[in-house]
Amino acid sequence: MPFETLFPVWDQLTPAQQQTLRGAAVLRKAPQGTIVHDGAADCLGYLVVRSGQLRAYYLSEEGREITLYRLFERDACLLAASCMMPSIQFDVTIEAEKDSEMYIIPPDVYKSVMKESAAVANYTNEIMSTRLSDVMWLMEQVMFRSFDRRLAGFLLEESELDGTTALKLTHEKIANHLGTAREVVTRMLRYFQSEGMVKLSRGTVELTDTDKLRALRGDD
Repeated sequence: MPFETLFPVWDQLTPAQQQTLRGAAVLRKAPQGTIVHDGAADCLGYLVVRSGQLRAYYLSEEGREITLYRLFERDACLLAASCMMPSIQFDVTIEAEKDSEMYIIPPDVYKSVMKESAAVANYTNEIMSTRLSDVMWLMEQVMFRSFDRRLAGFLLEESELDGTTALKLTHEKIANHLGTAREVVTRMLRYFQSEGMVKLSRGTVELTDTDKLRALRGDD
């Protein structure tokens, strides 16, 4: 899958702009567990996923993580390019949750084309708006939704992504996704188990009553 098929406004670029982006696009492979972008330590640039699954998360000074959003095939990200947009200070860490491939455009190249092309500038604003909306939605969930509902929603989402009800997840990993302590996750999962919604074993959470979990999540 070439880079141009993953860039929605490709046909609105001049031949010279297309050549600039095509020549600068680097295909990078990231095995599962690879840190693709390490917070403020680097300025990655424009990233678009060719295959796989990435996780963008915030890491607090205390070492606690919370998942901000995920990136799937054809999803793009620019929050890893704070050097390109200094007015937005957002230190995001990006990790490959599955073996992934992505195209990366260096920030100086992308910025130069963005200055020339209104189509790219508008597309960039759409990307930033989408990702910031994701973060605002997360803040709303954390501030106003009870943890049991958030956990039920997370387990159901993982089940849908992996296509199985037997989730290979540690309590620590769940805590990292949801921005809480492992002990909080353990207590809630034990409650879920007592209510017949899950079955716990070492490194695995099996969903045994998805209807109850959906009702807890708040599905109609």
